[in-house]
Amino acid sequence: MYDILRSALFRIAPEQAHYAAACAARTAQLVRAGGALEKMFGFEDTRLEQALWGNTFSSPIGLAAGFDKNASLVPFWPTLGFGFAEVGSVTAYSSRGNPKPRAFRLIEDEALINRMGLNNKGVRSISRQLRRTAPRSRIPIGINIASTHGREITGNSAVEDFRMSFKTIADQAAYIALNISCPNTRDGKTFEDPESLEVLLKAIMEQRKKSAPDVPVLLKMPPPVSDRIVFDSTLRETVRLALEYGIAGFVATNTATDREGLTTPPARLRAIGRGGLSGRPLEARATHLVRRLYRLTEGALPIIGVGGVFSAEDAYRKLRAGASLVQIYTALVYRGPGVVRDIKTGLVQLLENDGFDSITDVVGIDAA
Repeated sequence: MYDILRSALFRIAPEQAHYAAACAARTAQLVRAGGALEKMFGFEDTRLEQALWGNTFSSPIGLAAGFDKNASLVPFWPTLGFGFAEVGSVTAYSSRGNPKPRAFRLIEDEALINRMGLNNKGVRSISRQLRRTAPRSRIPIGINIASTHGREITGNSAVEDFRMSFKTIADQAAYIALNISCPNTRDGKTFEDPESLEVLLKAIMEQRKKSAPDVPVLLKMPPPVSDRIVFDSTLRETVRLALEYGIAGFVATNTATDREGLTTPPARLRAIGRGGLSGRPLEARATHLVRRLYRLTEGALPIIGVGGVFSAEDAYRKLRAGASLVQIYTALVYRGPGVVRDIKTGLVQLLENDGFDSITDVVGIDAA
């Protein structure tokens, strides 16, 4: 059924297709169609359940940041079977983002490129929205925050931008993900280097003590340039800082700025230009980073694995590499909403095949 719908959606621009899908979800939310959707897409099994950061996750499969930027669809996501959802990226000030076109499909690679530019309504508006919608959600809602996209938001002002967002919205989050590696800010990847990151972490964790002392803070990491890297001094220093400042976990990974390993013709890629790459091509690299983070922390901090997850097997690899949770986004575009149910049912089958009683039993078993 989704093949027919996808054919129609792929005839229009990616951002228009996204808007159409969001409108359909909003309509379903307004008419309270959740029961019918849950019958269609629902699947629950206690073997997929786990507790993390003081929250219960009914399954490890969550929605990645980027789809629900303004938290307008929070009550809708449980009806598709998601165990959690991450909204945003949210910034201190509203932003229209970059000029269009700013989203592109790489169909041959089952990938997307975007340079949206962190378009969102701003933290105050989204905080008000969450106060209306979050009580109707049955799943943990994480909030991804970033610095506002703009010429004047750099350096110390970017730190203050993060701090303002955290102060305004952190008490409404199951967790906060600091988007330190977004390629769509004006300077791009502002807080990836350890020196800048430490300044940010100091400001955020000081604010956390004042306004939301119990909220877990995670770092959203950039992808490695390869799945063969065995030593990375920057990554080691990032992990050291995370442990020192009390970071609660990682999201691995963000989109990639390189175009390595793609089958899409180079001329097409040049025509598209810059932007963050997501989807199938990131699968191996993202899993590699999950494994390295698990090793470097000795499994002490939970990891959300994201990048190239299209199937139960993809999710299972990330879990075995050290992820406790897994997020999807691009798979929704290419496989449709039924992919959530398919991954969950497939995970239960994989657990049975390998003789495990719970999803927690497999986390990190391939990390050594």
